[in-house]
Amino acid sequence: MSIATAAPGLTAGTWNIDPAHSEVTFVIRHLMTKVRGSFTDFSGSIVIADDLASSTATAEIKMASIDTRHADRDAHVRSADVLDIENHPTMTFATTGLRSEGGDHYLDGDLTIRGVTRPVSLEVEFNGVGDDPWGGFRAGFTASTTINRKNWGIEFNVPLAGDKALLGDKVDLQLEIQAVRA
Repeated sequence: MSIATAAPGLTAGTWNIDPAHSEVTFVIRHLMTKVRGSFTDFSGSIVIADDLASSTATAEIKMASIDTRHADRDAHVRSADVLDIENHPTMTFATTGLRSEGGDHYLDGDLTIRGVTRPVSLEVEFNGVGDDPWGGFRAGFTASTTINRKNWGIEFNVPLAGDKALLGDKVDLQLEIQAVRA
């Protein structure tokens, strides 16, 4: 897959994620609604190859930076019950491939949470490129996937009446990424 076809204007080279203009967010069911949160401390880079399918991306997220807009909940999520940030301070992602299916693009890779590494596929949308007001050249991407938290050893839950539980197993991960060409 060529860059010109799948991502017009995107050039080969290294692109560094700009955390000030990017977001790493998640959604999980809590009781009868969904709770949204984000990670505010992360870094990463994208290396675009001449053959787009050979491109790579890596990211590191500091788990202590979780923010669900509720300090007590954040403290509990950081604890050994859930993320165990004392023993597993980062979540990482590294690509294993890029593919297209029916006009959709997927970034396959290994996601490591709590010391457990499992494959995931992120659906990726290229949002374009352009100059910024600070002399840089930027690219924008949106990516998303859904994981089952139990696959990464995050088992904590509180059973409720009937067959209900405090937390859902499914976690939607969403990324809005601006990357600056190095």
